[in-house]
Amino acid sequence: MPAAAISVDGLTKRFGDRVAVDRLTLDIPRGVVAGFIGPNGAGKTTTMAMLLGLVAPTAGTGAVLGRPLSDPSGYLGRVGALVEGPALWPGLTGVENLRVLAELGGHDAARIPDVLDTVRLGARGGDRFGSYSFGMKQRLGIAAALLGDPELLVLDEPANGLDPAGIVEMRGLIAEVGSADRTVFVSSHILGELEQVCDWLVVIDRGSLVYDGPTDGFLAQAAPTVTAMPEHAAELDRLAAIVRAQGLEADRDADELLVSADGRDPRAVAVELNRAAIANGIVLAELHLRRPDLESHYLAVLQGAEP
Repeated sequence: MPAAAISVDGLTKRFGDRVAVDRLTLDIPRGVVAGFIGPNGAGKTTTMAMLLGLVAPTAGTGAVLGRPLSDPSGYLGRVGALVEGPALWPGLTGVENLRVLAELGGHDAARIPDVLDTVRLGARGGDRFGSYSFGMKQRLGIAAALLGDPELLVLDEPANGLDPAGIVEMRGLIAEVGSADRTVFVSSHILGELEQVCDWLVVIDRGSLVYDGPTDGFLAQAAPTVTAMPEHAAELDRLAAIVRAQGLEADRDADELLVSADGRDPRAVAVELNRAAIANGIVLAELHLRRPDLESHYLAVLQGAEP
């Protein structure tokens, strides 16, 4: 089996008395788009900085692309990154910025047209960077990170500050650059977008690992809910009492009844609920299965996490 793209064991970073990252242990396989999520101050940016050799760990070991974390020079040539926004020259054009970075990084300048096309800036490469919109600046930053055709791409909040159209465009770009053998490690607070593009997920809270594994596995931890809406809203409380009498958990939400399927086949719960309604003369106008999305399950996990 090839080495993991990122593997750390007990990774820790302290700033004085404050522990920013606390004994973090995780393994991210190659070829995935891995989302990195957690609340503000959870240690995401510090973790990325340690992986990129920008911050020295206080303790712990690790490897990036099979090379030890203690020797960043052994792997950084195969890594591209955009952390805290692109720091480029506003007076230079997009092409000129990339040409300078290619020269400084020892990359092939012949790749510039390709990376500009990848980030959909092929027609704007001759415009000054200072005239770009915020979204265009972010995309040029990703183009710069792609100059060396990296095996691992690290992106820290690439959609932060973008309008809805820009967020959707960024989602498509992340999916595209991660569609081959490249590994993408991306942090974001826009969980709905990550859910659509990430096949791996790392969740941390207060510097400690909460989850590391396939995105589907994280969502599978959450119990689906069966929702029912009687034809007549006045029958909702009676339906709730009937359901609870059968040993099911039920909560009212406006004109709907939410019935937990925790530990049970949700379809069987729906059938049982429908039969109970019919047996008691209650007509259901709606009956469907609601599976938790990434955002709702993430919030539930953090709210229930042990300190």
